[in-house]
Amino acid sequence: MRTTPTTKILAIGTINPGVEQSQVFAVLPDEVRETVDLYLDGKIEQWYSLQGKRGVAFIMNVTDPAVAHEMLEKLPLGKTHMMSFELIPLGPLNPLRFLQGMQPKP
Repeated sequence: MRTTPTTKILAIGTINPGVEQSQVFAVLPDEVRETVDLYLDGKIEQWYSLQGKRGVAFIMNVTDPAVAHEMLEKLPLGKTHMMSFELIPLGPLNPLRFLQGMQPKP
């Protein structure tokens, strides 16, 4: 079976245990500005709030989890160790290769 290339990174960020909301609010204006910069630079394609817990989900336009990690750790909540990210590589839906009539590439 062919491997599917990584084309995006799903980054799920949650506030670390023990971090008070007031601590987050203190750096939130800078966090938002720097996150917008990543969006305007094309590094973040989509961003969402998590439902039911404090955090975010980003679809990132990078292919290497180490690069995504480095970018996210430079954000204010990352620098202050208030937020952690789970990074999940994403790629094209590989089972589509099995559609009737699809021919494997040489």
